[in-house]
Amino acid sequence: METLGADVLEIADELTEAYVEVFTAPPWQHRDPTETRVAFRRRLEGDARRDGFQAWVERSDDGRIAGFVTGWITPAPFRTDRSYGSVQKRIGPEQVEELLVGGFEIDELGVLAHARGTGLGRRLLETATQEQPRAWLLAWNQNHDTLAFYRRIGWQEPPVQGPETDIVVFVSPNQSIRG
Repeated sequence: METLGADVLEIADELTEAYVEVFTAPPWQHRDPTETRVAFRRRLEGDARRDGFQAWVERSDDGRIAGFVTGWITPAPFRTDRSYGSVQKRIGPEQVEELLVGGFEIDELGVLAHARGTGLGRRLLETATQEQPRAWLLAWNQNHDTLAFYRRIGWQEPPVQGPETDIVVFVSPNQSIRG
């Protein structure tokens, strides 16, 4: 498994194509591949410059990307753009501060179709959390297979303290959550 920092940009084209393959397939089949490609590439170029950015990439025997995970250290103050406002509403500012700020935010996890069912998703998350033990991620509440996967491998959901949203917050298995 390759560990990358800002040098992820050296494989940006290849990683972008892998991202598009994963995130335009079900349950995201409504996404336009061209728009998805442009948006991810633009985000990756900015994300690679964030404090604490890291990526892990696993390749198949043929050299193609089989899976990847990217993320960075969550800065303070906690952002309110993208899904962050929903996170704060869902779990409350106290849990955001305690569990997320300063932790490793897993932004993207993708396993390509040819590598599914091999344990690669679990290995990618285990590798990331070995290096960054205090980690968290978000999942769409309609992606039932992904939610079940995170729960099965021990990722935990902080108690909901506000309104339900279309995102679910998970923290790494080694974090303690107060009930």
